[in-house]
Order: sequence, then structure tokens, then C-alpha cells
Amino acid sequence: MPTIDLTGKAAVVTGSGRGLGLAYAHALAAHGASVVVNDIDEAVAEQAVKSITGAGGSAVAEVVPVGSAEAAERLVSRAVEEFGRLDVLVTNAGILRDKVLWKMTDEDFDAVITTHLRATFTCARAASLRMREQGEGGTLVLVGSPAGQRGNFGQTNYAAAKAGIAAMARTWSMELSRANITVNAIVPVAATAMTETIPAFAPYVEALRNGEPLPDFLRKGEGFGTPEDCAALVPFLASDAARGITGQCVGIGGDKVALWSHPQEIRTAYADGGWTSEAIADAWHTSIGAEPQSVGIPAPKTPEA
Repeated sequence: MPTIDLTGKAAVVTGSGRGLGLAYAHALAAHGASVVVNDIDEAVAEQAVKSITGAGGSAVAEVVPVGSAEAAERLVSRAVEEFGRLDVLVTNAGILRDKVLWKMTDEDFDAVITTHLRATFTCARAASLRMREQGEGGTLVLVGSPAGQRGNFGQTNYAAAKAGIAAMARTWSMELSRANITVNAIVPVAATAMTETIPAFAPYVEALRNGEPLPDFLRKGEGFGTPEDCAALVPFLASDAARGITGQCVGIGGDKVALWSHPQEIRTAYADGGWTSEAIADAWHTSIGAEPQSVGIPAPKTPEA
């Protein structure tokens, strides 16, 4: 089994004051990396830093809302000023503004796109410039979601942003390969304030908060666990053991880790000279449309179900 050692590496983790981001920051620090913790709440960011340094790690805080190019530059510059370099970027910061399509406002849409999609772009651009300048490669870990892979009711903005992040990972893996910078998207599933809004998960998240363990049917069957269960993937992707892994979407949660497929054609049909609308209608149910694809995140299957 390879040793995951990130000693001497520096990382930026956006949105890492609490939840999944904090778990990623702790995991990176536990494997030797120095970490820039980012949050919009100074007290939360400083508490996160104390928890990391108290465990023997190295961390500093940079309090700034992500999205703008200026914020991205601040995060990269802080890593360079404090640790002399930047090797790892984890774009975790995010917000929710859930509403169905006909009720979603421009502000609801723009806020989520800015924090998730635009911030991933601006932070990755700034980080890649620094990593290319250093000439020693690097790692971009973009944070996706099952909603971006399959869609989710009431999450037009969030699902669109996360789908875009997966597409960015594939695109940047090609663009940055010559610089030895790997780019992957992770698809975490964990008990957080976000998943507590899903009725099927809510009682289990509450029970976990009260000290009760999650049942096996969730940890194994649904790949649903704690934020800490998702954290191990990040140091692995940042390590030499994952140097050949890029352009992938990797899911993790509970006791489960999985590789997501990329969109691909599943059925094809051909018509000499091209298709007419009538010919498509005639062929749809017996040919290309014989296996329509499902949408949405499947509800967890409880033992009672």
C-alpha cells in the first residue's frame, strides 16, 4: 500500500471553515500539507485553523468570499506568502438557493452560479498560473455533486453549476496535462446541512448529530456517511500515487467509493440521406429511444421499503 505523504506541499481549500471543506483541510494537513483555510466568517475560519494546528498541522486563514478574480488572487498569494508555493487547490465553497424553475429569481440563480461555477473558474485559473510558473505540476480537485451528474428537483442553479464543474474538470485535464497538473472532480455524499433538507435523509442526519452511528444500508448501499468519510479522496488525488489520474469524476461517501461515467451515446440509428421528423418519430420507441435515461437522485432505499 503506497504512503500518502504531502510534506512540503501547500494547499488552498475554499469554503473550508466547516463541513466537507473543513474535513478536506484536516485530511490534507494530516498528510503533511500546509493549508490555507477559506471562509467568509472570520471567527469560523480562525476556529478551523486552530483545530488543524491543534492537531499538529499547519494552516492559516484567508477570509474572502470567492467568485471574483481578486478573491482568487488573494487565496493563491496567501499560500505563496505563507508557504512559498501552491500545489493543491480544492474548490469546495458553495451555497444553496433552492426553488423550482418558475419561482427562481435572477438573484437566486446568479448567487449560486457565482459561488460554485465562477469561483471554481477564477480560483482554478489563478492556481494554474502559479503551478505552471513553478514548473513542478500540481493538483486541482473540483467539488461536484450527484445533482450535477443527474439533476435534482428544485436545484436548477446548483445542478447546472455542478454539471459545469464536471465539464471543467474534463476540459482542464486536457489543457493542463503538459504542465503535469491533474484535474479531477469529486462527488461527495455526506450528512451535512444540505442533505438534511432531503426528507429521506433528515432523521439520520439528526440521529448522527446526537451521536448515533449511521446504519449500514446508508453507509454501504447509499454511500452516505460523515464529511470525514469523504475526506480521504482529496489527499490521495493530491499525492504522487494519483499522478496518472486526471479528467475523472470520483464519488465517495460512507463506505463507498465509485467512478462516475462520462456522458456517452448509448444507442444510435442511421438513415440514408438523413432523417425526417416523421422517420425519427417512427424509429424512436424501437430504436434510439428504447432505453430512456432516468433523471434525479434516487431516494435512499430503507430496509422498510
